[in-house]
This record gives sequence, structure tokens and C-alpha cells, in this order.
Amino acid sequence: MKKLLIITAFGIFAYACGGEEKPAAENSAENTSTKPGGDDPAYDAKRGAGKFKDVQVSPQLNAALADKGTKVYDVKCASCHKVTTERLVGPGWAGVTQRRTADWILNFITNTEEMLAKDPEAQAQLEICLVRMPNQNLTDDEALSVYEFMRKNDGVK
Repeated sequence: MKKLLIITAFGIFAYACGGEEKPAAENSAENTSTKPGGDDPAYDAKRGAGKFKDVQVSPQLNAALADKGTKVYDVKCASCHKVTTERLVGPGWAGVTQRRTADWILNFITNTEEMLAKDPEAQAQLEICLVRMPNQNLTDDEALSVYEFMRKNDGVK
């Protein structure tokens, strides 16, 4: 009985965290181009695909914004991401703000599907984690607060 309960709970969790599936024809059409960004001339590998471009990051942490980001993380992110380097469902967040630009991170968390379709780094993470990040429907303000939380996690003061 205990095994059945665990399997059922895992199945519900996996279903809830899954993204909307696209028909196979759409998936194959998206991945026909071999260059990063596909045929999108606006794609930039440093910022990814999305509306965030040239985000200005203060050298000082915005503690209030980071606290708001902690709350968003607790509700929408913690079930799949740890704040260490350890992978849970998705990759761990330690050091992410040092490896990626603010634009790239913000575009990924607000425009996940397009990033997974066009960005080689996002695609590489998908190959490692094997689970597509679902759209969390974050507002721009929530995304910025999560980014500031990531900076705090990475030691920005």
C-alpha cells in the first residue's frame, strides 16, 4: 500500500510539473535549423530569446527585492530547484548569476518555451534534466525579484 501511495504521489507531481505538450510536427519544425536561435535574427546567445535586453544590474543587492524573490522561490521554484549545485528536478542555482547574464536568466524564466526551442545552453540543460520547465507565469517584477534572490544566493551583498 505504501509503494502504491508513493508511486501515485510521484505521478501526480510529475503531471503537475509537466509543460503543455506540442504536437510532434511542431517539435520537429522548431528544431530544423542548426544555428543558435533558429532563423530568428533578433536572437542573441548572451541574452537568449525574449523581451529582456540590457538589464542594468546594481553592484549592490536590493535586499527587499531579494526577500520578495525568496517568497516567489518558495512557492514556484523550490519544488524543482535547490539553491546549491545539486540537481533536483532542474539544475541547482548556486553560481547561476556568475555563469549567465541577467538578460539570459530573465528571458529563460519568463519565456521558457522559446528559450528551449532556440537556445543551445537551455537545450543542453534540458538534455541533462530531461524535464521541461513549466511556464510559471511570472510577472516581470516577480522574475526580477527571483533574479535578485539568485544574486543573494550567489553571495552578492
